[in-house]
Amino acid sequence: MTESHNSTPLIPAYRRMMERLKERLEELEQAEQAAFPQLSASIEHVAERAVELGELTREEARLIGGYLQRDLEDAGQHLATTGRDLSAWLRFDLELLEERLLDFFQRGVDQSRLDWLAFESSPETEPVRYQCGEITGPGTLQCEACGELRICHAPSVINPCAACGGAVFLRVTDE
Repeated sequence: MTESHNSTPLIPAYRRMMERLKERLEELEQAEQAAFPQLSASIEHVAERAVELGELTREEARLIGGYLQRDLEDAGQHLATTGRDLSAWLRFDLELLEERLLDFFQRGVDQSRLDWLAFESSPETEPVRYQCGEITGPGTLQCEACGELRICHAPSVINPCAACGGAVFLRVTDE
């Protein structure tokens, strides 16, 4: 099932914060500051900027920042543990992804991958669970209850499963 674009004001806010995070990571890259946890600090920075501009409340900015961090860490975990490329994590052809989203995730994942490597030595990690009502970036999610697939080509609100009404999803990769 393909996820349609949802009409919540948080979707454009996710995109704006994503763009600002990309710019911030580019700034850090230009300054040759490769040390992490720059991702978390950068997300906090762009979230604060959204609040300063009056685009979001502090609570909304924190929420969307958490979604961005979750998506990048999940992609980074996939890359660190499988060694496969971003298209395997998205589980669809990269050509279907808007160029600016692709650029963001490639840059962001490269940064979050560094962050993830710090956790690589930890024992078995639980899969990341995506909850109904949250916002997710592009990729393929699967209902934990019934296995129904949901393909998101753009940031989207996670709605209940169309097949069973389930509220918890896992990211599906080409493993």
